[in-house]
Amino acid sequence: MKLQQKIAIVTGASQGIGYACAERLLREGAQVMLADIRPEGRDAAARLGAGAHFFQADVSRKTEVEALVQATLDAFGRIDILVNNAGVTHAADFLDLEEEDFDRVLRINLKSMFLCSQAVARHMVARGEGGSIINMSSVNAELTIPNQVPYVVSKGGVNQLTRVAAISLAQHGIRVNAIGPGTILTELAKQAVLGSPEARRTILSRTPLGRCGEPEEVASIAAFLASDDASYMTGQTLYADGGRMALNYTVPVRE
Repeated sequence: MKLQQKIAIVTGASQGIGYACAERLLREGAQVMLADIRPEGRDAAARLGAGAHFFQADVSRKTEVEALVQATLDAFGRIDILVNNAGVTHAADFLDLEEEDFDRVLRINLKSMFLCSQAVARHMVARGEGGSIINMSSVNAELTIPNQVPYVVSKGGVNQLTRVAAISLAQHGIRVNAIGPGTILTELAKQAVLGSPEARRTILSRTPLGRCGEPEEVASIAAFLASDDASYMTGQTLYADGGRMALNYTVPVRE
């Protein structure tokens, strides 16, 4: 097991990619604090069993992030890994987007990663043993969807946050990387981009591997980045996208 005796925090962990990451880190030997604004995270932690704890928090708020970090230290004594996964979308045309919706998505998707990374990194620096921070980005940090303005802006920011944190924290042995999923079969994706057969065909027509990804496939990358197998990697975004970003045309969709 790659992560034996490691302690991790995973945000947005009650379902989807966050839950899959928590499950995989546990399987690799880590103990995990699941964090989510949704109380359903408590049930998620219970399903995962021994080694999984839950703390309810809005990670876009500094006081709640500080409480999450302290609760993790109280429960486990240290933090070695942070997976910043909490995120939302909001669909609206550019000309119709409300300021409060733009601010809300940026606060949850980007500011939360800064707050969590800063709080956890301060602990890691004080402990003096390094660590790994993993941010959940998206192919839409580089690509775009016209009616997902704040989401794509936030993910572009995540990539830059990853780079600047990686450079700033390298001297302390803290690695910071990101994962940029394509379309993964989560509730968020089903609501945002897979809401109809036509939408599904559109996604698959630009995905060379011919299918959507599974949360577990993203979680396997998180486990790699958290482990010593990625010990010389920092400031990188790894795209798990079925080949989409390398494609400049659409492909036939198998029925």
